[in-house]
Amino acid sequence: MRINKFLAEQGVASRRGSDELVAEGRVTINGKTAKAGDDVTASSVVEVDGKTLSHKVKYEYYLLNKPKGCVCTVSDDKERKTVMDFLPAGAGRVFPVGRLDYDTEGMLILTNDGDLAFRLTSPKSEIPKTYLVRVEGILTEKQLNRLRAGVEIERGVITKKCKINVIETNKTYTKLHVVLTEGKNREIRKMFEVVGKNVDFLKRIKIGDLTLSGLDRGTIRKLSQEEIFYLKNL
Repeated sequence: MRINKFLAEQGVASRRGSDELVAEGRVTINGKTAKAGDDVTASSVVEVDGKTLSHKVKYEYYLLNKPKGCVCTVSDDKERKTVMDFLPAGAGRVFPVGRLDYDTEGMLILTNDGDLAFRLTSPKSEIPKTYLVRVEGILTEKQLNRLRAGVEIERGVITKKCKINVIETNKTYTKLHVVLTEGKNREIRKMFEVVGKNVDFLKRIKIGDLTLSGLDRGTIRKLSQEEIFYLKNL
């Protein structure tokens, strides 16, 4: 097993975060500094910052209705509130799957299951994620069709085709459901900026058909076995 996958399964960090730990020289395998691509066997002694990791893994899965005003990181050098602060006492070492920015709220999964995390965040999986979006003013059908077809949000970065449905509109604002199958940084906000619209509310409300039903803002619960099975087979 590759070292980044092993660390992710241990709940140390996501695969990407694990790669960063390895690059920083904070990981050893059998007493030697680990390198990207190194393999771990059942007999390997793996340490992170001098702490030995067990090969036994107990997977945990949580669903958080993330509020605004916190970051999707395990720790924050600016000492801001993180999503880890919402975990119940006794929770194991888990990490957030993907990211919602500081001012975005809604559905966030936290787990130490690296394979599931990779599946849910990989663009190749094309797992649909639905967002409730509110923008200022009215959107024309021409603007909506432009967004649905994909727009350039940065030089050379073009969004995939997506589904957008208007659910409420008036002279002051428009509410929409936006369904994406990718997760570029601040993608939705940048998309609407392309057509001259500012997003003043953004919430992820679904991953596949999994919803936040019954989960109040700022609360967290364990995923059921049925929900875990569903996510693994999306």
